[in-house]
Amino acid sequence: MKYTVITGAAGFIGSCLLQKLHEDGFSALVAVDDFSKVEKARNTEHKTYLHKVNRTEFFSWLEMNSSQVECVIHLGARTDTTETRWEIFQELNLNYTKEVWNACALYQIPLIYASSAATYGAGEHGYSDSHSIVEKLEPLNLYGISKNELDKWVLEQEDEDERTPPFWAGLKFFNVYGPNEYHKGRMASVVFHAFRQISESGRVKLFRSHRPDFKDGQQLRDFVYVKDLVKVISFLMRYQPQSGLYNVGTGKARSFYDLAVNTFKAMGRTPDIEFIDTPLDIRDKYQYFTEADISKLRRAGYDEAFYSLEEGVADYVGNYLLPDVCW
Repeated sequence: MKYTVITGAAGFIGSCLLQKLHEDGFSALVAVDDFSKVEKARNTEHKTYLHKVNRTEFFSWLEMNSSQVECVIHLGARTDTTETRWEIFQELNLNYTKEVWNACALYQIPLIYASSAATYGAGEHGYSDSHSIVEKLEPLNLYGISKNELDKWVLEQEDEDERTPPFWAGLKFFNVYGPNEYHKGRMASVVFHAFRQISESGRVKLFRSHRPDFKDGQQLRDFVYVKDLVKVISFLMRYQPQSGLYNVGTGKARSFYDLAVNTFKAMGRTPDIEFIDTPLDIRDKYQYFTEADISKLRRAGYDEAFYSLEEGVADYVGNYLLPDVCW
């Protein structure tokens, strides 16, 4: 029996991946997380997995079971883009992930880890997942900096011919939305917040534009449905193409206005949208445009179509948010 390990398994993406891999026939799943956080308990209470391992005990577990592990998918991280304590990111996003990398290199276990489109900053260097631009990127917040510093460190291991996992992929997730994100508070997707606002007041508040080249509500992001994201992870895990950084988005930017209108539509409501000032603590760190270049992923052999924004919002709202269930 070969284990597939998912860290961050109680979180948003990790719990969806648990479900996806179970549906794909993977029976020896190992869930790693800080399971003391009761606010995320719903995400794993009905999931099927073989072992549950606390985050602090993972490396001891891996040392004892390394010969039985076929892949580690490392999704655990501090994802709060408003966090201002660098030491938190250094501990969780850098040092812990480096330890995961080193363990996978030592035991020769394939590794997939979560990077982020936050590494691209304001997009001065575009949104290509080329390794050549990683050193040039200028993320707008500490979260993005932590992810980019990790990507730089990983590429240094390759360049210096250090021991590396037999296959590795760093996934630059764009704006992910979908079921199981209810616990994320301010960091939950705009779809989730729009649904809550419409349910409570019948109205959605979107950030006003503070740039003359963007109209209110026309800020553009690459919104990717979590069901597509976990399909990409499953593909990379199974086929293991060339190691490297991979963008995971739809390749098509859409506006926050479109997202809000589609949330109203999925709820059977008439759109009522109000624009408010972007909070000062994030205004100068706000990305006005992101769009994934997914040509490398396509060249690697991933040929599945992505959910459109209309399809993804309709599925999320109709099948998860309205009935209040997890995936």
